[in-house]
Amino acid sequence: MEQNSLPLAERIILVTGATEGIGQAVALACAHAGATVILSAFKADDLEAVYDAIVAAGAPEPAMLPLNLETATEVDFIAAANIIGDTFGRLDGLAHCAAFAPYLSRIDDYDATEWERVIRINLTAPFLLTQACLPLLRASTAASIVFTADRVGRRGQAYWGAFAAAKFGIEGLMQVLADETRAGGHIRVNSFDPGIVRTALRAHLYPGEDPHTHPEPATITDRYIYLLSAASSGITGQSC
Repeated sequence: MEQNSLPLAERIILVTGATEGIGQAVALACAHAGATVILSAFKADDLEAVYDAIVAAGAPEPAMLPLNLETATEVDFIAAANIIGDTFGRLDGLAHCAAFAPYLSRIDDYDATEWERVIRINLTAPFLLTQACLPLLRASTAASIVFTADRVGRRGQAYWGAFAAAKFGIEGLMQVLADETRAGGHIRVNSFDPGIVRTALRAHLYPGEDPHTHPEPATITDRYIYLLSAASSGITGQSC
C-alpha cells in the first residue's frame, strides 16, 4: 500500500500504555496505518519490544517517551510535551490507553490510598497529559484525542469502585474539552469503549476466567484508527 493511502500517513500519534494490551495493539495498528507513533509507558525498557516490532514491520520509526502516570507531576507532563514539541513540532493524535485497577472491592472496604492511586492514573494523569499537549495539538491542522472509556464508566457496576469513578470522570472530561475546542474546529475529542478484551488487567481482576473467551485487543483497533484519522472529521464530543 502506498504511504499516502494509509489512513494515518504522516501523522504523529502519542499512545499511552503502549507496552501491552489495548495500548500495545493501538500503537502497532497506528504504526501499520502510517503514523509515527510516540510510545509511552512507565519505563523505556518495557517499550523496546513494541519499538522493535514496529521497525521490523517497516512502519515509520517510532519514538519512546517514558512517563510514570502515577508519580509524574505537572512539571513532568509539561517537560514530556516539550520533548515532543522539540522533536516533531506538533501532535496529530493522542490515544489514552493506559489503565490501572488493583482489585474489585465493595465501597465499604476500598482502601483510601488505592482509591487515590486509581483516580490518579486513570483520570488525573490523562487530564494533565492532555493539558500539556494542547498547544501541540493546536499546531496540527486536524488533531484528535481519544479517551479509552469503559462500560462501568457509563453505567456503574458493583465492586468497580475508583476505576468506575475515574472512567465516569473521563467521560465528563471528554465532553467538556470537546465543547471547549469545538469552535476552533482543529481538535476532535471523543471516547471509545472497546468492551471486554483479552488483557493482563482483565486476567488480574478475573483470575478464574478463561481469557480465551474474550477477543484479542487487535480486533478493536479499527475504531481507534477511525477516530484518529481524517475519516472521523467533524465528529467530536461522542461516546463511541
